[in-house]
Amino acid sequence: QVQLVESGGGLVQPGGSLRLSCEASGSAFDSLIMGWFRQAPGKSREFVGLISRVGGVMYIDSVRGRFTISRDNVKNTVYLDMNLLRPEDTAVYYCNGDPNKATVLFGRFDSWGQGTQVIVSA
Repeated sequence: QVQLVESGGGLVQPGGSLRLSCEASGSAFDSLIMGWFRQAPGKSREFVGLISRVGGVMYIDSVRGRFTISRDNVKNTVYLDMNLLRPEDTAVYYCNGDPNKATVLFGRFDSWGQGTQVIVSA
């Protein structure tokens, strides 16, 4: 089972940028499809995007063109670069990974890391 540590969150003004990191351990990182998820206050956790083992990416419509997911298989780390942030991007952001794409797409994980808080506010 993979262990995950997310970092990089913070308070940012609308239109600003942040880079989130997620370091994984305990499993073969390069075998995992890695996903980013977020949970806004009062809402359920939602899928944001994913990156395949070889770097293919997909995003939900609301972040496409503003967010970029990348990975470093040497550092066992996946990144989420967030630009043009909006107040509606405020959430706790989580990462998770699995060799199965459907597991990542639908967030079918038994355990999660602690997440990292992103607040977009003037």
